[in-house]
Amino acid sequence: MKEEEERPPFPRDAEPAKLRLRRELGLASAVSLIAGCMIGAGIFMNPQHVLYQMGSPGGSLLIWAACGILATLGALCYAELGTLITESGGDYIYILRTFGSLPAFLVIYVSILLVRPAAIAAMSLTFAEYVAAPFYPGCTSLPEVLVKCVASACIMILTLVNCRSVRLATGITNLCTLAKVLALLVIIGGGLWVLVQGHMGETLQNAFAGTTQQLGSISIAFYQGLWSFNGWNNLNLVTEELRNADKTLVRALVISIPLVTGLYILVNLSYMVVMSPSDIRDSSALAVTWGNQILGDWAWLVPVSVALSTFGSVNGAFFSGSRVCYVAAREGHMPGILSMAHIQHLTPSPALTFTSVVALIMIIPGNFSSIVNFCSFILWMIHGTTISCLLYLKVKKKDLPRSYKVPIVIPVIMLLASIYLVLAPIIDQPQMEFLYVFLFTLSGLVLYFPIIYFGYQPQFLQEATVQLQLFLEVAPTTKNVD
Repeated sequence: MKEEEERPPFPRDAEPAKLRLRRELGLASAVSLIAGCMIGAGIFMNPQHVLYQMGSPGGSLLIWAACGILATLGALCYAELGTLITESGGDYIYILRTFGSLPAFLVIYVSILLVRPAAIAAMSLTFAEYVAAPFYPGCTSLPEVLVKCVASACIMILTLVNCRSVRLATGITNLCTLAKVLALLVIIGGGLWVLVQGHMGETLQNAFAGTTQQLGSISIAFYQGLWSFNGWNNLNLVTEELRNADKTLVRALVISIPLVTGLYILVNLSYMVVMSPSDIRDSSALAVTWGNQILGDWAWLVPVSVALSTFGSVNGAFFSGSRVCYVAAREGHMPGILSMAHIQHLTPSPALTFTSVVALIMIIPGNFSSIVNFCSFILWMIHGTTISCLLYLKVKKKDLPRSYKVPIVIPVIMLLASIYLVLAPIIDQPQMEFLYVFLFTLSGLVLYFPIIYFGYQPQFLQEATVQLQLFLEVAPTTKNVD
């Protein structure tokens, strides 16, 4: 009873200095979060796109291996940044603390309004396709309205879960990660069984015949492959919620990314052993097509496992992506209401709700392949800028205390790779979408100078913040750093 009397009855009466997110993520949950975000829509949807761009199965496998190496090197760079700047927020907070307000605002502008919601929309659409596929056997395409309705339901359910409890959200991530790994192991096992029977598969015959030499096609193949590794930097977004953050961050990265890379290569080999090149290219749900050929009456296990896998990926994207929005609002780059947390559940519910609304809008015109190329182009611009932060700190701030150091050659390689992945498609295969990205990014300047630089705060926004604070039962928070 005494605790109830002392609890602030309304959000505006809360004491901001005492309200913060909990440190609830240990090593197991950190590994699960990274693997859970990485293993999802990509490995079940992108292999045919990578194969199409590269022109050969051998070239496709090289891309998958290179993507794993690139993700590992990038994660090591981010690990050092995470020990230098111990706040949540990932790319955004590193750019803000190193290069200042304007570039950080432009990063958060495109991330919150485009990249994060689009990624959630793409994964939700994949979840919907695999949920609906068993009800339409033999159909090459599914009813578009049904797919989008199921994807929308997925987003809304996970919004409620993440608003309710961090522990419940991480519990779902852990459960779905287990389902993902089991699904991949089933696919790998099926491929090994076919090999034991002595069937190499026509896809692997003359494995490197027809491999493309075009830089643009190779970079698009990288986009599709790297999308399957998307999430390797998600732990940096929730640094303030890690227990023993310095050690947990590095250990989780070293465990999870090589594990996922090995699984991806073996899964692709299984697809190629079991299915013909035309089957791989034409399939709308690759793992389901594989299951129909190998598992017979048990083929239903594949769409169920993949649905759980992608459901977990959407959950992980919500958990980490909403923290970017939350941190940006806390720094004054987004409306203040998005920096608040629920007074009882201690979750960033306004940021989660905002991310959900934008993701639902993204579903309306959504197309998986175009979303992947669009988002990957933006992501590697952001990654390149973040790696530049690390190089700057290594050269100009050598004396800053850090518990982990990566050799300088690694961020140099990552920066060159980022430049290649951004410029190669523009030079070799220019598309209007790339111009739209630049124009949208520049449009952030229209908001930055009046609202951020000059500090103009519309009266209606202040009033709306107060009303939403009361309605959502949320209060301002403080940074949870050591």
